[in-house]
Amino acid sequence: MKEKKYCTNEYEHQYWQQEKLVLGIDEAGRGPLAGPLVVAGVVFPIGYENKDIYDSKALSEKKREALFEVIQEDALSFTISIVQEKEIDRLNIYRADQEAMKEIALKMMADIVLTDAMPLEIEKPVFSLIKGDQKSISIAAGSILAKVTRDRLMKEYDKLYPEYGFAKNKGYGTKQHMEAIQTYGITPIHRRSFAPVAFHQETLDL
Repeated sequence: MKEKKYCTNEYEHQYWQQEKLVLGIDEAGRGPLAGPLVVAGVVFPIGYENKDIYDSKALSEKKREALFEVIQEDALSFTISIVQEKEIDRLNIYRADQEAMKEIALKMMADIVLTDAMPLEIEKPVFSLIKGDQKSISIAAGSILAKVTRDRLMKEYDKLYPEYGFAKNKGYGTKQHMEAIQTYGITPIHRRSFAPVAFHQETLDL
């Protein structure tokens, strides 16, 4: 039987002992060719434990959906931010992600900010953790809120643009998705600054 993994919460434990609130921030949707970027931040009560909360990519859809409700009920506060395609194209995906995280970090009440590998220059202490969604319950919770929200949005877009398979591929460049772009062109939710989409746009403009 595969051993269950869980977050060690090293940073939470360190700062909770000092009676400090910890904010964890993560995103979903940096890589897809279509759809928004979703960024979420979560602050749990000091001492909160839930070993089911882990990297959203390592959980089943059913488990993520269940935890989506648990996190919102148990958190002291949470924020879900949706960054639209035009903003991604204007800033580039890294900057769009960073700006959304910065906005969440500044507006939420917390003493310490943990991000999943994203440096932020703000006055609060920020720790940018590699694979943070596997180390911090707060970041992992953010990753679950972000992923569930984005997956739900892409299922709605699938109803508008059924040819692209968004319900399954979530906007990533799968074979079906790329063939649909070739056949039907790009939609309003495609990221025009991403290479495969930009290349298709350029060929249309020739």
